[in-house]
Amino acid sequence: MRKLDFYFDFMSPFAYLAFQKLPEVVQDHGISIVLHPVDLPRLKVLAGNTGPANVSIPIKIAYLREDLDRWALRYGVPLAFPASLKSAQANAAAVRVIETVSAEQSQRFVKLVWDEIWGRGGDPEDPGIIERASAEIGADPAPLLNFARSGDAATRLESLTQQASEAGVFGAPTMVLGDKMWWGNDRLDFLAEALKSGV
Repeated sequence: MRKLDFYFDFMSPFAYLAFQKLPEVVQDHGISIVLHPVDLPRLKVLAGNTGPANVSIPIKIAYLREDLDRWALRYGVPLAFPASLKSAQANAAAVRVIETVSAEQSQRFVKLVWDEIWGRGGDPEDPGIIERASAEIGADPAPLLNFARSGDAATRLESLTQQASEAGVFGAPTMVLGDKMWWGNDRLDFLAEALKSGV
């Protein structure tokens, strides 16, 4: 089975949207999804993108909110801006989950966390989100939260972000299959077309 690498940060609404459709896009193509949490702001810096964040540009964030609503409507999924974009703890929890449970459980965990953050507007720093998602996949939330709050987690996430940058990834969501890369939720159609053509 071929592997498609999916790079994401829970702070990204476009990564949330992409993950709603990605399993559907790759089904029937003998492809498994490999999850890669990253620190998106750090990844941008590593790529030389030091411009202001979208949320600090009023005219741009106003447009993005409308655009996100359009995508959510198209996909038939809820979308609500979260209480904050402080995603480090959730990203770190995903790192540990991916390293300790099955791929199916990991994807379920990531979807549950995203459903709370971008589906219902929860706060990524709320430990209850990790606790509930852990319970749903049958994992003990205590060691997961302990790791997510540790210096080891920060070091691990930095290492994974560096690896992503070295692989040519500069934003999220990014999908990589072999030597082909697609960046952004709005590139899923191109990915689907490539798979249908036999890439």
